[in-house]
Amino acid sequence: MPTNEQRRRAAKRKLERQIERRAERARRRRQRLTIIAIGAVVALVAAGIAIYVATRPSSTETVAAPAAGACTYTPDGQAAKPVQAPNPDPERTGVVGLTLQTTQGPVPMTLDRAQAPCAVNAVTSLAQQGFYDDTPCPRLVTGQGLQVLQCGDPTGTGSGGPGYRYAEEPPTNLAPSPLGQGAANYSRGLVAMAKASQPASTGSQFFLVYGDSALPPEYTVIGRIAPEGLATLDKVAAGGDDGSNSAGGGRPTIPVQITAAQVQL
Repeated sequence: MPTNEQRRRAAKRKLERQIERRAERARRRRQRLTIIAIGAVVALVAAGIAIYVATRPSSTETVAAPAAGACTYTPDGQAAKPVQAPNPDPERTGVVGLTLQTTQGPVPMTLDRAQAPCAVNAVTSLAQQGFYDDTPCPRLVTGQGLQVLQCGDPTGTGSGGPGYRYAEEPPTNLAPSPLGQGAANYSRGLVAMAKASQPASTGSQFFLVYGDSALPPEYTVIGRIAPEGLATLDKVAAGGDDGSNSAGGGRPTIPVQITAAQVQL
């Protein structure tokens, strides 16, 4: 029979082997956690790069003003109000003041010719011809990620236009939207032109951004709304919409009618 001393030594060796096995298991566990952590960091970096590549301008785009040349205003259906097409050779520098007098208050804004000469030229021409006078703003969107008031269609249906269309002048200097998925951040205060799903479908309709909105960087930005105008939009947005538009939003609960669009050159 083993002596007490032999049993103590055997127990000690058993305990040492258990301690060694536990230490080895702990070491392997730390290795696995380290590998998992490194993988997570790599995945986050890869995702960040993917979002950047998806949202940055292509190598052929710059923040510079569009190249000089004639704008092409292509006839497109019946005009909601009779107007003449704009001069195809617009000014490409400087700014234009435009104030929308509405039933809920004024919305003054500054349009930037250098940023979007063809669109600013068209909007200025339409305003000077009275196209926007006595017209509704038929769509308000109040959801997270899209907060805009859309105007510019005298019919109030969302399908009316000036009888011509023209190519978009996509912005190249918008930050990526925090919501990701290749969207750009159309920030509070911007004025941008609405368009259909196909290219070169910009017309008379525009949207006023009262809250940061995530959109593909395909909508021409023409200018910025003054604080007084944002106060008017905030009042309208606070009233909400009726949810009647299948694409989101609906008619403003507080109706907005443009009584006059006044240009200050």
